[in-house]
Amino acid sequence: MPLLEGKKALIFGVANHRSIAWAIAQSLASEGAQLIFAYQERMEKYVRDLAAKIPGTELVLCDVQDDAQLDSAFAKTSEIFGGKLDILIHCVAFAPSSELENPFFETTRSGWQTALDISAYSLVAMSKRAQPLMKENGGSILALTYMASERVMPKYNVMAVAKAALECSVRYLAFELGEHNIRVNAISAGPLNTLAARGVSGINDFRNQVATVAPLRRNIDQSEVGDTALFLSSHLSRGITGEITFVDAGYNIMGA
Repeated sequence: MPLLEGKKALIFGVANHRSIAWAIAQSLASEGAQLIFAYQERMEKYVRDLAAKIPGTELVLCDVQDDAQLDSAFAKTSEIFGGKLDILIHCVAFAPSSELENPFFETTRSGWQTALDISAYSLVAMSKRAQPLMKENGGSILALTYMASERVMPKYNVMAVAKAALECSVRYLAFELGEHNIRVNAISAGPLNTLAARGVSGINDFRNQVATVAPLRRNIDQSEVGDTALFLSSHLSRGITGEITFVDAGYNIMGA
């Protein structure tokens, strides 16, 4: 039997074929999960095109900064899935480009608020709405983070702060939702060629460094993150919660 036979997953963050969220969607679908993609209005065409590649995938409109749209998205998810949700995937992050180009000490109040609202608070907002759909049978909530939460990565700036807040949120959510058998984890992925990564200056140089320094002497690809998400979404990881799992060819263990 497929690992996720009969399981129902709501995925935020699918944008194009290079998206980590898309790789996760493919991995979950390959093991039998039924999917819903939550999308921003401006991304609708791209998301619809990808959803069509996985038969049965549904779509719900949602801007994560709009509580009314979050309420609507989870209400529609409940309607489609019959009041049940097993898996929630959070692949949402954003900071204004100027906040990544300017020195960190020039971070603006509005840029800070935007980055933390979209990249970190949204996980809390989603989890609040997922809990009623998961509390009867348990579930898995999974977010994406990056090691800049712990180490200085030049030009990552306020996004690093947002990722640190996201990781702390994972731990608090794991503690509070654990009594309902809801697990909350995050994957810290190595640098990938995604739309979001292209907004960070020097990302290609860093990818070259990872391929040289990492124990596996290579970069990862999106499918490796997707398959780790599959594991963390399945019963195989039923004893794991509140953890940050690195998928970066081992780069995080190195001193340089």
